[in-house]
Amino acid sequence: MCSMIDVQHVTKRYGEFTAVEDLTFEVQPGIVTGFLGPNGAGKSTTMRMILGLDAPTSGSVTVNGRDYRDLEAPLHEIGAMLEARAIHTGRSAYHHLLAMAQTHGIGAARVQEVIDMVGLTKVARKRAGGFSLGMGQRLGIAAALLGDPETVILDEPANGLDPEGILWIRNLLKQLASEGRTVFLSSHLMSEMALTAEHLVIVGRGRLIADTTVEDVVQQASANAAVRVRSPQAPALRTALAADGVSVSSQEADVLEVRGLPAERIGELASAAGVVLHELTPLRASLEDAYMRLTGDAVEYRTGARATTDTPADLELAA
Repeated sequence: MCSMIDVQHVTKRYGEFTAVEDLTFEVQPGIVTGFLGPNGAGKSTTMRMILGLDAPTSGSVTVNGRDYRDLEAPLHEIGAMLEARAIHTGRSAYHHLLAMAQTHGIGAARVQEVIDMVGLTKVARKRAGGFSLGMGQRLGIAAALLGDPETVILDEPANGLDPEGILWIRNLLKQLASEGRTVFLSSHLMSEMALTAEHLVIVGRGRLIADTTVEDVVQQASANAAVRVRSPQAPALRTALAADGVSVSSQEADVLEVRGLPAERIGELASAAGVVLHELTPLRASLEDAYMRLTGDAVEYRTGARATTDTPADLELAA
């Protein structure tokens, strides 16, 4: 049976500080779901609660209808990587995974299989404490996949990976989802999330901001986007487009950016004015643009606008 992550009205307080407040969402199997939010938004706390590392102050967090602590063989049901460097630095990658495997009766053949899968075959017998950041990430991912789980939870899986590694993890996550597994990942790499995830859960200051598809988030942000128009008769086109509510700007002699009119209407007006068009392109917002608009008021820590040096003073606590 495929698992579903179910977070219902969860609040988590540490003393007087509320890290997560009345948070509700579901993570469905068969798709990659991205978990986004600014630093301090409550993402790590929520992931820890899913894995039973923290208990909610109120509300419930279950996977396939059960608390993590009630799972008989956790590695077979949920594979997770919250901190890739949480390893015994004196052990080799092979023996780190073998020790984990032995807690669940998993054979050495599976250990070798995941080592090969993540590309650590040549260094499997070397001490994990000497691994680079990217190699450590691969070991963490191998540990998450060791039990062939139905649910995979990864925090910043592409951190430290080279371009080949980023492409590999992207394809791996999509493959896992295509097999009907539940895939839930957190990342600050918006460009990579746009290529990997289908659905997004976005939080800020511990509260839910959005629970929707990547496509919907980008479309909403693109609703009032400009249209790029290139024409050898740009001045005449500017005149033809002049109307209340229409904004026309230009940074190149033959290129206009038009707001307030859809591309179809711009084409019609150009035709009526006898203006030749070489390009008519509605500009689409990126996921990063959409994310910044959604979370702008939820940023807990922001770079100081007047900072001139790279010191801790460059960061100020948002009011």
